[in-house]
Amino acid sequence: MTNQFRVIRNRNPSIIMPPRPCELCHTARAILKRPKTGQQICKECFFKVFETEVHNTIIDGQLFKPGDRVAIGASGGKDSTVLAHCMKVLNDRYNYGLELFLLSIDEGITGYRDDSLETVKRNQQQYDLPLKILSYDELYGWTMDKIVEQVGRKNNCTFCGVFRRQALDRGAAQLGVDHIVTGHNADDIAETVLMNIMRGDIARLGRCTQITTQSEDTIKRSKPFKYAYEKEIVLYAHFKKLDYFSTECIYSPDAYRGHARVFLKDLEAARPSAIVDIIHSGEAFELREEAKTLAKAQQTCLRCGYISSNDLCKACTMLEGLERGLPKLAIKDRRSKEFEGPMPENARTIPTFRRNPTNEASKSTVDEVNKTSDISL
Repeated sequence: MTNQFRVIRNRNPSIIMPPRPCELCHTARAILKRPKTGQQICKECFFKVFETEVHNTIIDGQLFKPGDRVAIGASGGKDSTVLAHCMKVLNDRYNYGLELFLLSIDEGITGYRDDSLETVKRNQQQYDLPLKILSYDELYGWTMDKIVEQVGRKNNCTFCGVFRRQALDRGAAQLGVDHIVTGHNADDIAETVLMNIMRGDIARLGRCTQITTQSEDTIKRSKPFKYAYEKEIVLYAHFKKLDYFSTECIYSPDAYRGHARVFLKDLEAARPSAIVDIIHSGEAFELREEAKTLAKAQQTCLRCGYISSNDLCKACTMLEGLERGLPKLAIKDRRSKEFEGPMPENARTIPTFRRNPTNEASKSTVDEVNKTSDISL
């Protein structure tokens, strides 16, 4: 294929065909086929429909209100980088009236997170948004590298997921924001639906497709990319020439999610609409009333004050398991066991969680963030 013509070879002599026009504007040359719809469109029309669909997701889901302070979960990867770009563009274009921040979590993965955080710091300069970095080491006293040394590669993602979720809430609380947005895309959500089906986790299956989650003691979270295909996010980043980190986490190849991902890709190859079809199927699941009554009431962790359905939250239980040298015991059903004996001397614990910092403390933290692009807490 040349720059101007596409040559199709068949039984007849070579036939020179003119370039296919964009199916939307009918003037510019089509340069890509949308994975989501199969439409062959030009670059500018792709940007327009992608951004418009994200905007419609935000409006239909009533994700924000004017004056909201929103933290964008920033990892430096394609999803969070495109999310940061789109949030800034759409906030300006449609006058959402949001105050945006970048919030990054440093899990302590040598050769991966340290490199990706350099990308986040460049994004901070490119988008002119305040950046805050919170590390596992300073919050929990452990890095993922150290955790993997104890746990091995089979269950390390369980620890990271629990620690990361709480770290995001704590970082957002210290920023004094109202809302966290994450780059979870349609593929991620469809994979989660499949995982919950395979594990028979009915409770999570009933809520994993929700675009917004919030409880009394946690900060509101939402997924503006709920219906955005991963392939289209990659195309958007490519054609916009966005600066992002493309290396996968060195500990993720052994994750259970990988099995669901492979299955989903096979389904997508046969039927591109399979991704959004699975999401809509997940949305149709709802717990029966009798099942809802069996769910444990939410309370606060007796040790750190974070939301929990047990006396100790997952993060405190897992941290205690690490401190005792019994990490595998910590990931079992917390309702069926308790650690024996007193806590080890000098065992590390998680600082008390404060959902609503005082206005003065919140303002002080934000002022410090505005002074520098890299703050570790």
